[in-house]
Amino acid sequence: MTIAASRILEASILIVDDQEANVNLLEQMLREAGYARVASTMDPHEVCALHRKHAYDLILLDLQMPGMDGFQVMEGLKTNATDGYLPVLVITAQPGHKLRALHAGARDFISKPFDLVEVKTRIRNMLEVRLLYKALENYSKELEQAVEERTAELRESEARYRGLTELASDWYWEQDEKGEFTKVSGPVLEMLGIRVDALAGTGAVQVAGWNEAERQRLQATIAARQPFLDFVFSRVNADGTEQRFQVSGEPMFNQSCRFIGYRGIGVELGAKK
Repeated sequence: MTIAASRILEASILIVDDQEANVNLLEQMLREAGYARVASTMDPHEVCALHRKHAYDLILLDLQMPGMDGFQVMEGLKTNATDGYLPVLVITAQPGHKLRALHAGARDFISKPFDLVEVKTRIRNMLEVRLLYKALENYSKELEQAVEERTAELRESEARYRGLTELASDWYWEQDEKGEFTKVSGPVLEMLGIRVDALAGTGAVQVAGWNEAERQRLQATIAARQPFLDFVFSRVNADGTEQRFQVSGEPMFNQSCRFIGYRGIGVELGAKK
């Protein structure tokens, strides 16, 4: 990812220095370099309020000012910033202050007296990093929003799918890789009149009355991890009536292509003597 030169020149910059001559020099240098959004203040007490209002891309901050020095300003900015990046480039004539300023949160420093070539280079480099940081942050927010929207769409789609399966079938079901039901919706318990343990009898509990040949065919299909459509199987109840059911199902796999079970729908075809 790169930042266009025009975008860098459109960045907002605040100059903070109690010396009017320094402010004028920096303003003139920046405007001659093409920067269009340059502001300044000689009162360090105004910096936090100004940054809260304008969210500057870069603050050129003098460290030695009466009443409130640059270190105090940076402490105030830390409580004021809306993100984790403090866009401060400090200005100092004291070599011993440079390391302290970096520890306090400044991103870089400019030495007095000014070397204008160095000043312009450091400002441009820091603005490029700052704008890259903001671009990545915005991209992250957009990606998070896209994921949330996609998740909502999937949930809505799933709700519609389940609504359709309820209209087209008597029940919806899911089984795990062991053949045990993990989800059943619809009046399946009342219709089947049995405890739901496994679709094809692979669970621990076997219920009398099922057609064993049909069950074995269904078991073989499931063991082969194959989908099945409108498979009919039947059961003879204790009173001699026969119940017939039709089920359709498909295997489920996770992102690692590991089999995790089956899901499908079923209907009761009717009962007869």
